[in-house]
Amino acid sequence: AIDDPEVTDVLINGPDQVLVERRGKLELTSIRFRNAEHLLNLAQRITSAVGRRIDESSPMVDARLADGSRVNIIAPPLCLNGICISIRKFSRLVMSLDELAARGAMTGEIAQFLKIAARARLNILVSGGTGSGKTTMLNALSQHIARDERIVTIEDAAELRLDQPFVVRLETRPASLEGKGEVTQRDLLKNALRMRPDRILVGEVRGVEAFDMLQAMNTGHDGSLSTGHGNSPKDMIGRLETMVLMGMEIPIEAVQRQIASGIDIIIHLGRMRDKTRKVLEIIEITGYEKGEIQMNTLYEFQEKGSSYGKVRGSLVKKEEPQKKEKLLAAGY
Repeated sequence: AIDDPEVTDVLINGPDQVLVERRGKLELTSIRFRNAEHLLNLAQRITSAVGRRIDESSPMVDARLADGSRVNIIAPPLCLNGICISIRKFSRLVMSLDELAARGAMTGEIAQFLKIAARARLNILVSGGTGSGKTTMLNALSQHIARDERIVTIEDAAELRLDQPFVVRLETRPASLEGKGEVTQRDLLKNALRMRPDRILVGEVRGVEAFDMLQAMNTGHDGSLSTGHGNSPKDMIGRLETMVLMGMEIPIEAVQRQIASGIDIIIHLGRMRDKTRKVLEIIEITGYEKGEIQMNTLYEFQEKGSSYGKVRGSLVKKEEPQKKEKLLAAGY
C-alpha cells in the first residue's frame, strides 16, 4: 500500500483494520497484523527511526519520516482500539496549476489568474477543510515565485516542494519528554523575519503565529503564502481573528485592520460529494470600512447538479479585481 502511487493515506486502526485512501476514497485492505505486539513492534521501529519513542509515558507521536511522509501514532491508554497509525504519504509529484485545471479543480482561466497573482507578489491565503488540497495548491502557486528570490518556508512537518535555488526550510520541533526544547511556528516566524526573506511561506497557520504572519505581510514581505482551515473565506477570516486574539490582548479592530491590509486574496478549496477537490471561491480583500473587512468575490463555483455520481458545475466570474496595478504589472 505504501508503494502504490495512487495511495495518499495509510490508516491503521489497531491490528485488525488497515485502510488506504485511493483517489479520495477510503478502502479496507486485506492486511492484518498477527496481534497487538506485532503492531507495537512496527510503531516502535517507526518512532525509533525518527528519534522518538512510543509507550505509556509517551503515547502520542507526530513526526516526519525519511521520505517526507507524515506519521501520527497514538497508543493505549489514549486509544481504545489499540495502536493507531496514520500516514499521510509525501507526494513525489508536484502538480502545477495547469495540471490542477486539467483534473477539473479549476478552469484554465483561473489557473492563469493564479499564476499572475503569485508572480504579482500578492499575499495569498489558501483555505479549506482537511484533505481539500491546500498543500497541493500552495506547492502549485509557489512554482510561480521568481528564481532570484530568497524564500523561507515554515512548517510543522515539511511538505512543501520548491525547486527555486534560494530556499531555507524551517521545521518546528516538539518538546522533549522532559517538556523542554519546543520550537513553535511563532518562534520560527520571528526568526525568519531576521533572515532577510523576500517571501515567507507558512505551511499552515493554526495558532498565535497568525499575528506574526500578518506582521510580515504588512512589513514588506509581499507575496507571502499560507494555508488555513476554514469552511469559507469569511470563516477563515474569523478564525484568523481568533488565532491572533488567543495570544495578544489587542482590540479586534486592530486585528481586522491588519488582516485587511495584509492579505490580498483568499482561495477557498473544497472536497465535493464525489470526492473531487475543487476551487470553490476566490475572494479579494479590498480594505476595512465601518467596522468590517471589505471583500470582493472574484470567482464562485456554481453547481449545476450531478450526473453518474459526478458533481457538475463551474467557477463563474463575479467581479473584476480592484487591486489591478500589481496584476497588470505581472501580465493580467
